[in-house]
Amino acid sequence: MQVTVSIPDEFAAQIKSRGRSVEAYLRGLIEADQIGAGDGLRRLRPGPYSPEEAGRWIRTTRAENRLGSGTIRELIDEGRK
Repeated sequence: MQVTVSIPDEFAAQIKSRGRSVEAYLRGLIEADQIGAGDGLRRLRPGPYSPEEAGRWIRTTRAENRLGSGTIRELIDEGRK
């Protein structure tokens, strides 16, 4: 099935600035919706995963979840304040 979606240029630019294509971003949203348990958590489907699938999921999750622009050392120092 093919679906045509109109996305504002500004939103598409934000996605691309994070190093992802719009297609990959939307595919990730759809997969997360299918995989998720409806509780807002992103879960993997049960069963064995190939190293490539596990690595792809880890890289995607890591790219989507950032604590800001600080370095690890800055975050540690901030936590000590």
